[in-house]
Amino acid sequence: MSTNRKSFLLWLFLLLAFSFCLLAEASQKKSSTGSIFVADRGKLNIFLDNVSVGHEEFEIGQSSGSWVAKGNSSIKVPETTPTNVTGNLTLQGDGAPISYDWTAQTEKTNSAHILFSNGVAKMTLQMQGARPFEQDLTFSSPFVIVLDNNLYHQYAVLARVYDWSRKGTQNFSVLIPQELTPGTITVSASGQLTSGGKSYEGLKVVTSDLEVVLYLDSNHRLMRIEVPSAKVAVVRE
Repeated sequence: MSTNRKSFLLWLFLLLAFSFCLLAEASQKKSSTGSIFVADRGKLNIFLDNVSVGHEEFEIGQSSGSWVAKGNSSIKVPETTPTNVTGNLTLQGDGAPISYDWTAQTEKTNSAHILFSNGVAKMTLQMQGARPFEQDLTFSSPFVIVLDNNLYHQYAVLARVYDWSRKGTQNFSVLIPQELTPGTITVSASGQLTSGGKSYEGLKVVTSDLEVVLYLDSNHRLMRIEVPSAKVAVVRE
């Protein structure tokens, strides 16, 4: 093979490789800008008054064009019945919920399936030993934040839905499915926080009777949660 032909083939290979890299980068940018979420998974240690009372494993990722945030927690507070809760929240890329399923096991097993559409949550609740119960809840916005009992990874979803580009105080409709309770929350950036000698980005979540502080890394991943009034801390392992 002549030297010129070898040079031409080498040039062609490099050109194809460079084109492939550009296409891959463009595809990655398109994917990242098409959703507010990024894939994440981890394990949370749940503390009550500085004593570990449970753990939660969670994963956030894409599935069939949507995003799914799912978690499983096991909690045992002294002198109470152990609680196991699973939650599976399907979301659009912009953060609007599509559906939610939860199961809670204590002395009995209860579960529910919820469909969200145009600001309406259609719930089918199944209590052990009872007939299914249906209820519709209406919200002022399709952007409903799901914050269920004992599933702390859902605050990681909230940290993504919060608009960091404008910061300030932002209000959201919220649903606590296990309590069938709708409401509103106020979320605001609280600047730099420190824990264990490390610095984090702070996010404060306020309800009518509770204040929750989120500790986030530089990529806004959930690293720690504190509920001062309840002496609860949730720490990523």
